[in-house]
Amino acid sequence: MKRRISILGATGSVGQSTLDLVTRSPDRFEVVALTAQSKVRELAAAARRTGAKLAVVADEARLPELRELLDGSGCRAAAGQEALSEAATGEADWVMAAIVGCAGLLPTMAAVEAGKTVALANKEALITAGQLMISAARRSGTTLVPVDSEHNAIFQCLVGARAEDVSRLIITGSGGPFRTTSANDLRNVTPAEAVSHPKWSMGAKISVDSATLMNKGLELIEAHYLFGLESSRIDVVIHPQSTVHSLVEFIDGSLLAQLGSADMRIPIAYALSWPGRMETPAAPLDLVELGRLDFEAPDLERFPALRLAREALEAGGGATIILNAANEIAVDLFLAGRICFPEIASMVSNALDRIAAPAPGSIEEVTALDSETRAKVSAAARESCS
Repeated sequence: MKRRISILGATGSVGQSTLDLVTRSPDRFEVVALTAQSKVRELAAAARRTGAKLAVVADEARLPELRELLDGSGCRAAAGQEALSEAATGEADWVMAAIVGCAGLLPTMAAVEAGKTVALANKEALITAGQLMISAARRSGTTLVPVDSEHNAIFQCLVGARAEDVSRLIITGSGGPFRTTSANDLRNVTPAEAVSHPKWSMGAKISVDSATLMNKGLELIEAHYLFGLESSRIDVVIHPQSTVHSLVEFIDGSLLAQLGSADMRIPIAYALSWPGRMETPAAPLDLVELGRLDFEAPDLERFPALRLAREALEAGGGATIILNAANEIAVDLFLAGRICFPEIASMVSNALDRIAAPAPGSIEEVTALDSETRAKVSAAARESCS
């Protein structure tokens, strides 16, 4: 039988890579639903190309345009939060959760509660509601298959392993575009330079997170929830070649690593075909041409975001929600040219110092704390700029 899939965030980089793989194997996959934030032309084109039954645009003001673009296609157009949840919980048995930011939290949680197999590319879902989501997955029988290359690598390395045999997880990161940039020069980097990742093709926000190493901090928090290990058993190392995507250390001293080209279609393909595998158009890895693999410790003085993320995880309560919301606001301000690069981490640090909250008991409490943090960080930014 064909695997019926829904792609939440179909017009983003992960969504586009997923569509590329799906359209190469039409005998294996049936597209049920696609969603986008506002790019209705791209969404409609993808829906027509794949024969999707439902296309959802989050921005309700774009619904008339989407309906016009889909006229005669047989694909139903819808908009808004309820429609996003419908796309996540409808006929599909496999859901790609690739909506960037906290906007993806509610539909991702809906897919988990509905018992779907969820390919998780939305970091913020676990960062902000990790324990709630893991508990919901246990109740519904959902399998969370991580899509981030690092967590997907760990997921692959853990196949057949017993939890008690795992000693440590080692998350790798390229170090971003400013790995060798001095602290003084970091104040002068531009948004264009920050989004120019040396290895991966990603969206602007994720690229900036990679440049600050916040991306590694968020991945550390994700790994805690996905694999159930405490912070002290999860390390981060810089690996400029982006060839070893992460490693697992076992109690006997063995290390298992997953290697591959820097192509997101490899982890997406594993998530699409899990528990099997499928062919991809990714270039094979030539170890002889590669020649060497380098590793180094992250510099927490130049890149304090990683330290802040670990401290937020260890602090508990609502700290990771505050971390994530403050970071999103700070990254937006940096991309708009309103703050300099080092101020991203400073704003996050200030938010963690000034805002406190207990662990949320519901998704509503998560979204409330997220909104409160965004409002306070935005107000502080306006005040400092006035």
